Amino acid sequence: DGFSGMHAATGHSLSCSAIAGEGAGMERGGEGRSARHFADLPGAGDIGREAGRSAVVRLNARKIASTTAPVIFENRLAMSLIGPLLGAISGPSIARGSSFLKDKLNQQVFARGVSLIEDPHRVRGLGSSPFDDEGVDTVRRALIDDGVLTTWLLNTSSAKQLGLETTGHASRGLAGPSGVSTSNLTLSTGTRDQAGLMADAGTGLLVTSMFGPSLNGNTGDWSVGCSGLWFENGEITGPVTEITVAGNLIDIYARLIPGSDLEMRGANNAPSILVDGLAIAGK
Repeated sequence: DGFSGMHAATGHSLSCSAIAGEGAGMERGGEGRSARHFADLPGAGDIGREAGRSAVVRLNARKIASTTAPVIFENRLAMSLIGPLLGAISGPSIARGSSFLKDKLNQQVFARGVSLIEDPHRVRGLGSSPFDDEGVDTVRRALIDDGVLTTWLLNTSSAKQLGLETTGHASRGLAGPSGVSTSNLTLSTGTRDQAGLMADAGTGLLVTSMFGPSLNGNTGDWSVGCSGLWFENGEITGPVTEITVAGNLIDIYARLIPGSDLEMRGANNAPSILVDGLAIAGK
């Protein structure tokens, strides 16, 4: 028995980079969107204005002292916080026993009320596909349902190793063994927009740029370099830079609070995310 199938898709992208300031004080900003249909993209003017705004807002950034404070990850990069979870629930990681979530199936991982939905059949979804790369039908499912981890991400090989059935998450290139991947993920929304999250947090860090993440896949210890905006009493006071944010992802996932500002920017999307009491390393 075998399988032969194909599906066609279109894709359009629009992006802009901007530089503000002079000399050593220059800062870079950018904005980009991708969509299946050109009509779903924002206008070039909107993209350019947002790129310019993101560059200007970073000018004259200061360093801050190390502290522990609430951290908000803005919606355009919030899925970077969820990415390590996908690796941790992948079949190959579970089969190797090298995942910090290996004992968490059917247990509370996020707070109650928070779900992570995969919809491979979403109309105009950038990751939409009727079947995975082994020809297995894809299905809509909640990877996290009301905070509970419901499934591993399995291809045929990892499913066999674990004595389970494939979940239709196989992914492969033109050569090499099959891996796993997801399609069209969306983190559920909360009730507060970004300004509301800042008001709730009081004083803390709004992360607008992340780089150089580090993860211990066995323990969930995680850190990332970042820059962003410091806020006090819910109001932005200015840009900050050369910061490292760190914590354990098991604790972070249990405490994260999604905002209401979900935007469909790509295949995987999340609103801004507030996490209270993260370690912030500064000057």
